[in-house]
Amino acid sequence: MSNLSRVPVDILPELSSSESSAVSRWPNSLVGNIAKEIADDIVAGRLRAGHDLNSVELARRFDTSRTPVREALLMLEKEGLVEIESHRRPRVKRWTWTEICDLYQVRAILNALCAELIVVNATDAQLKVLDEIHADLAVAHEKFDVEAYFRENVAFRDTELRICGNSQLREIIENLGLRVQQLRHYSVSLPEGMLESYMDRGRLLRAYHERDAALAFALSRSAVLRGLNRIQRFGWKGME
Repeated sequence: MSNLSRVPVDILPELSSSESSAVSRWPNSLVGNIAKEIADDIVAGRLRAGHDLNSVELARRFDTSRTPVREALLMLEKEGLVEIESHRRPRVKRWTWTEICDLYQVRAILNALCAELIVVNATDAQLKVLDEIHADLAVAHEKFDVEAYFRENVAFRDTELRICGNSQLREIIENLGLRVQQLRHYSVSLPEGMLESYMDRGRLLRAYHERDAALAFALSRSAVLRGLNRIQRFGWKGME
């Protein structure tokens, strides 16, 4: 369970209605549930890039007609997880190396700005929330539980966005969508991925507590680019 559910409500900023819908992402409907399950499979690597998404098989899996499945796949296309081309089945999106590099370069700067703002705007109580999530990251790493680590890692980043004090920056980063989650999950699952990520978070937390904005900016940027370097070193079958 994420630490966010255990934090007193007055420590983290409340979400506006528009922010709440951005966080939930999927509508509470049959189509939304189908999209969420397929997205989870793609992010976790159970459905690999280039995998055909047969609407008949998916309709059978979800015990429904093909229409809700098609609508769910259209939602996933907008999220950048699925490719839909004329005269062929939808498939899990494949990446070019240039696309991956471009996305990580943008993430590196945006997350670095978020880190700089946290030093300026976050309270000590809010930083304590990050400390607690970091402790849970340690437990997941020790157990070599990739899925638990990834969930807590997402919670860490989500908390950073909530306490940085800039709603526009938060919206921009969240609009990068699930494409980022897919790559982040793969990156931390690689050899030494969890350890490097955990150590990066620890160094960043020290910069937050020391209120060193320049160091926090540099550490956050380097952490994102280190993830990119892992993907480059080990490669990914999802790349074209």
